[in-house]
Amino acid sequence: MAVKPSSQDEQITKYAPLVKRIAYHMMARLPASVEVDDLIQVGLIGLMDAVSRFDGNQGAQFESYATQRIRGSMLDELREADWLPRHVRQKSRQIESAINRLQQRNGKPPTEQEISAELDMPINQYQSMLGDVRCSQLLYYEDFSDEDSASFLERYLVDGSNDPLAVLEDEGFRDSLVAAIHNLPERERSMMGMYYEQDMNLKEIGAVLGVSESRVCQLHSQAVARLRAQLKIWKS
Repeated sequence: MAVKPSSQDEQITKYAPLVKRIAYHMMARLPASVEVDDLIQVGLIGLMDAVSRFDGNQGAQFESYATQRIRGSMLDELREADWLPRHVRQKSRQIESAINRLQQRNGKPPTEQEISAELDMPINQYQSMLGDVRCSQLLYYEDFSDEDSASFLERYLVDGSNDPLAVLEDEGFRDSLVAAIHNLPERERSMMGMYYEQDMNLKEIGAVLGVSESRVCQLHSQAVARLRAQLKIWKS
């Protein structure tokens, strides 16, 4: 049964905080040029669409359905706005390539100091670079699926010409992804678990790790770069 018009305003008011939570969670992976208020605005449109379209007879929980609609509206807006500048993509690829070279050379995950040295730049410049590429991982598996939820491992995508859903459904990719996540340094693996599995924000994660929000953002970018580097074979 669709939500009755008389209760639509109540539903929108009730789930408006959900829009803000999704927007701020997504901001950790977006460039500074993106305004959180813009995401919230389009997210509210997605929420209103969810309220008007939801059919409880289909068995879905409204919050899961609304989350999908809200996130979809935000992603549509970001795609239309060309959210990933070319220079940011280039920086991301430079980091991934450096990590891949070091991994192949040394047979173990490189440290930040090793990566910065490979890039021939001071550690503070490399960390600033990590902050710049925080938007390099955005899309979720749920955006390509009608399922209500997806596991932590299913939320990582790689760039390339392959269809994202088809790649994620490949058992070989899943096995490689599991191995790549296990190979992350413990601190980064813990941070990714708090962010994706426990849905903690950057401030909360920073409090647990004893670092700033910006440092958590840098660790996130570096962890994603490590995963992309280890999954490089799936980009071809």
